Amino acid sequence: MRTHTFPAILSCFIPGLGQLIKGHILKALFIWIIGGIVSFIFWWTIIVPFLFWAWNVYDAYNSN
Repeated sequence: MRTHTFPAILSCFIPGLGQLIKGHILKALFIWIIGGIVSFIFWWTIIVPFLFWAWNVYDAYNSN
């Protein structure tokens, strides 16, 4: 459980860091680039950036 919890906690504060810690470099870059673009474009909705952030934390916890 510890191997999944730490990356998820890191991703709560810095999106993509949990994936980077797990060695998923391309996924971390995807989160930084696409997440930044999506959050910039849809900042006014709050929902879209939140969903992207929530998926990021979920993926950091559940990916192998």
